[in-house]
Amino acid sequence: MTMRLAGGGTSVDLPVKHGTLGPDVFDISKPYGEMGMFTYDPIFTATAACQSKITYLDG
Repeated sequence: MTMRLAGGGTSVDLPVKHGTLGPDVFDISKPYGEMGMFTYDPIFTATAACQSKITYLDG
């Protein structure tokens, strides 16, 4: 499953990821490389800090 982000006359498909807990998320690593745009999360409440295949952190 993907989500499409459109803006500035271009668009990019963002893959949807499924975490261990909580809601699904979409991968925002492509907008800068393909659209020249960053994301904005002023108080870091809607951004996952990392992805790990060997640990689970309950922070």
